[in-house]
Amino acid sequence: MTYIIPTAMLFVPGDRSDRLAKAAASGADAIVMDLEDAVIPDNKASARKVLATLSAFDVPLFVRCNATDSQWCADDLRAIRDSVAAGVIVPKSETPDQIEAVQAVLGPDAFIIALVETARGIANLADILAHPGVAVCAFGHLDFALDLGTSPDWEPLLYARHQLVLQSRLANKPKPLDGVSVEIDDIDAVSHAAKRARAMGFGGKLLIHPNHVAPAMAAFVPDQQAYEWACAALEQSQSGAAVKMDGQMLDLPVIKKAKQIIRDYENHNKTNS
Repeated sequence: MTYIIPTAMLFVPGDRSDRLAKAAASGADAIVMDLEDAVIPDNKASARKVLATLSAFDVPLFVRCNATDSQWCADDLRAIRDSVAAGVIVPKSETPDQIEAVQAVLGPDAFIIALVETARGIANLADILAHPGVAVCAFGHLDFALDLGTSPDWEPLLYARHQLVLQSRLANKPKPLDGVSVEIDDIDAVSHAAKRARAMGFGGKLLIHPNHVAPAMAAFVPDQQAYEWACAALEQSQSGAAVKMDGQMLDLPVIKKAKQIIRDYENHNKTNS
């Protein structure tokens, strides 16, 4: 099955469903109703009841269920199955068996995002991504750093991020989604983190605030200037030989990159037109 992988997924606490409409209008291309970390145990049942009453939004609604070994997951999955949700984010994804358990409730065509947040998840990443039920994986870097007892800063987590990108490519799965930025008001920090993730090979980012949507989209979606350069490069290269444009050699890898920019730009604008 072919899935349209979101670029900017904006989380909303499951017990604050009044924020979902605003999130859907934020420019994010998917919203996530979070039933896990953002909801205290006493509110989880009521959040599921609200999920059952929701109508479709202008963008896909995903739901992050509670961990598959938790006391709440079975009820979460049944609520997701009977709702307008387009898919599920499975936290603490560590084994293919977890994906099987989710599919057993949601069905074989469920849109499943495996959220990798532990050392065991990284160790079993190839097996997780090999499961046909996994549409894409995402990185829960805060919980991963906690699991390892390390800092959630960029450098200590380089290996894990590289593994997510590498194993996704080896499994022929879409580029993974990077984790959230916790700097609510520091838009420059969000932009910097998104650009680093994009440069490393991630295809999108999880978000926790509407103000983070624009810098994330700007980092992952080619802008007009990049599109115009790509079109010019493609035109210059029509001879088939390596040529120079603006001081840069346009050999085959650069031309392939230009084609990718054109495809990403046009697909994004088609989806959002």
